[in-house]
Amino acid sequence: MPKALVPLANGFEDIEAMTVIDVLRRGGVEVVTAAIGDSLDVMSAHNVSVKADALLADVSGDSYEAIVLPGGGEGTDNLRRCGPLLERLRRQHDEGRLLCAICAAPVVLVDAGVADEGRHLTCYPSMMMELDRPYSNVPVVADGNVITGQAPGSAMLFALVVLQSLIGEARTRKIARAMVTDVLG
Repeated sequence: MPKALVPLANGFEDIEAMTVIDVLRRGGVEVVTAAIGDSLDVMSAHNVSVKADALLADVSGDSYEAIVLPGGGEGTDNLRRCGPLLERLRRQHDEGRLLCAICAAPVVLVDAGVADEGRHLTCYPSMMMELDRPYSNVPVVADGNVITGQAPGSAMLFALVVLQSLIGEARTRKIARAMVTDVLG
């Protein structure tokens, strides 16, 4: 069973985090939510309190097929300031494993130095200047082992593209059909 890490920082975008967690778990992926900081309790951008599975400090040494960063303005700022997360992202990159981020969070990949300059990325439109590279104005971009999503409205497609990278197209389409969504086309 593939394993994915979803770091949660105060101010994370609700739809982006919960959609990814839900879709990956429906697909049989073991998802570990990890709180940035010293409390399992994390507050979303829209004041929804979530209890993470673990603290990042306790699980960052584990192996994951994917690390998925939800966006949100404050949440992204908190992710960007988390040195241990940036180091974990670098290790994930060195291992050639999936690095995924949506909305404002692709800038965290840039900050960590794991989104090579030649990679195509998308992000929330107001964050494109911080990418310091060409920006793709599309809902989801998959370029090598980096998958980025544009905004909360892209969360379902983003989650399904991440899932497809982990379990394959046929199984992902089955999950999408069961959710009665046709975002995969």
